[in-house]
Order: sequence, then C-alpha cells, then structure tokens
Amino acid sequence: MLIDTALPSSAAKIRAAAETLFGAGARPASILLTHGHYDHSGAAVDLARMWNVPVYLHRAEVPFCDGSITYPLPDPSVGGFMAFLSRLFPIRKINLEGVARPLDEAQPVPGLPDWECLATPGHSPGHLAFFRPSDRILIAGDACTTVNLDSLWDILAKKQQLARPPAPFTCDWKAARQSVFSLAALDPVVVACGHGVPMTGADTPQLFRDFAANFPVPAHGRYV
Repeated sequence: MLIDTALPSSAAKIRAAAETLFGAGARPASILLTHGHYDHSGAAVDLARMWNVPVYLHRAEVPFCDGSITYPLPDPSVGGFMAFLSRLFPIRKINLEGVARPLDEAQPVPGLPDWECLATPGHSPGHLAFFRPSDRILIAGDACTTVNLDSLWDILAKKQQLARPPAPFTCDWKAARQSVFSLAALDPVVVACGHGVPMTGADTPQLFRDFAANFPVPAHGRYV
C-alpha cells in the first residue's frame, strides 16, 4: 500500500522510489489517504491512473475531494509561523472523482489485514490514522506532527518533538484533541506523521501520553 501521495508534483518521484525499493514496474494494490489536503493527496490522481489502482479515504473526505465542496478556509489568526505562511498559500481543490472510494474504518483495511483504520477527525472532517497492534506502529497523518510547525527555528533545526497538527488548516480543535487522546491510548512505539521525522524509542508511549494530556489548543482562532 501507499499511504498519502504528497504534493501534486510528486508522482514521478514516488514511482521511482517504489521501483527502487520493490523492482521495476512495482505498484501498490491501492492508495490510502489519511485525508485529502493537497499536500497529502496532490499526486493521487496521477498515481492512480499510472498504476490503475483505487484511492481509499474516509467517506467524510469524499465531498472535499470529488469537486463537490472545498475544505474550510485556512485560519491565519491562530498565530505561529505556519499561520503566517498560510496567507500566501493558494486555495487548491483536489478532484479525485473516478478514482476515490470511501473507506469504512469499522472494516479491515483493504490489503492490510494486520492494520487498524482509526477515525481521527479534527485536522480535517474525515481524517484517518493507521495502526499495527503487533508492533505498535502508528501512521498518524496530520493528527499530530513530529516537528513544531509554529516555529521557524524548530523547523530549520529539525527539532524532533510531538506537536499539534498544522494549525491554520485544522478545522475542529475539540475533535483534534480527542483524536490525539485516542491515539495516545494505543501506546505507540513508532509515530510517523505527515510532517517531521518519524519518532521511535522506549519513551515514545509516555511522550505521547504527556503530549495528549497537554494538547496545545490555540488560544484563539476561527475554529477554536
């Protein structure tokens, strides 16, 4: 499986990486999306057509990704470096019509029987995370990050830390906090997020619990 597809210009790079790892002509059985924001779904259509595979995402994300409606507008008023940059980001609409299929988190993950699909709304209405209980690996998408996107210095220094989801693009902070609580209860030993280097180590479960207990909801903002 391929989970998330990065920016719209990433298809060739992702295909090359797949063939480097798995051999010429390699392709996944399907593509899974944690959510439909363009930095996670940008290359999904190109890759789906190139490989002739379906794209699965939560049914609540489908209307935002089939051309029906747009995501809630970014909120630069939450403060921080990413919020400042969000004023410059274009409003992009990803159209996955014809390749997107709804994924039911209550059912086994297609092609990944050892993994669980977890509804983790907040950053987006139908955000998903993926968890493998056997070795407690968590693919968290943007439910949280392992770099503080509110700080330019932390980004440049590549300081690894658990941090809140990209603030200006998070549309429901109450749900986002609850989603992190539910993920912390899994005691993950590997946390791979959409932003930042994956975190691992014996202290990761406790770090995640501490992060959840002190989840930093912004002091103000459109979606707070």
